[in-house]
Amino acid sequence: MTAAIHLRVLGPADTALHPAYCDYVARVFTQADFRRWCEWGQWSESYRAFCLFDGERVVANAAVSRMRLWVEGEEVEGFQLGAVGCLPGYRGQGMARRAMQAALAACGSAPVLLFANPTVAEFYPRFGFAAAPQWRFETRAELRPGAEPAPRLDLAEPADRAEFLRLAAVAAPSAGTFAARDYGRIATWYAANGYAAPLRRLDRDTLVFAQAEDGVLTIEDVFAAAPDRFDLAAALPRLIDAPVHTVSFGFGPPRGWAQAAATAIEEDAHLFVRGLDLEALPAHRFPLLART
Repeated sequence: MTAAIHLRVLGPADTALHPAYCDYVARVFTQADFRRWCEWGQWSESYRAFCLFDGERVVANAAVSRMRLWVEGEEVEGFQLGAVGCLPGYRGQGMARRAMQAALAACGSAPVLLFANPTVAEFYPRFGFAAAPQWRFETRAELRPGAEPAPRLDLAEPADRAEFLRLAAVAAPSAGTFAARDYGRIATWYAANGYAAPLRRLDRDTLVFAQAEDGVLTIEDVFAAAPDRFDLAAALPRLIDAPVHTVSFGFGPPRGWAQAAATAIEEDAHLFVRGLDLEALPAHRFPLLART
């Protein structure tokens, strides 16, 4: 069976093979789907899937996203791995290892990060990765709804999606310690799968993924071209329709929120890094919508 297995690197132009990749993802990661994201035209040159094919079927994979990482105020070129795995019937034959080796070879000596499934957490240290705990950030804030709710954008609409991608390409990092830039096409994957909070427009150059529930306003991400010139705190009442007492952040420490504290380890975020020394950094949270 394995004699016919071969490696192929898929990019945005390989549309004839995208369905095979989507089938692989759906079978290995039951809560993930790439079909709608592909239909939205979001597979760009920054995303490559290192697939092992058996005939016309993808049986193992390690995908690479080129990232503009932000580490303590400096931009660093790096990569993020995702959709690493193998179909059940092909496990135990080194397939995932082979895909990982091909993907990492393409990354060269640049920093690499990935968010792992805890059931395979022992797999990644074999490739030089080290665990990096992520923290939750929140602050107390007694807020009441504002008079003018912020309008919503629907990323299923091409015009709204184009507006979001325009801003995401130039937005400043949402956190100053460990974050990223220009990851709009990763964020659209969450929207395409219904995993992102509603996207709200605060002004022409400030968009926010946010939702409120049970008195907690969760700001999943902020895409702002000039965050230092925009008062996000003053705009928060436009994001709620009932009083809230706490603001929680999907990144951190959030820029401009000195009062936001790291409250607990993010238990379901298993971040591994290679070529990055994050141990010396203060508590941080890589943005939720930048994770692959």
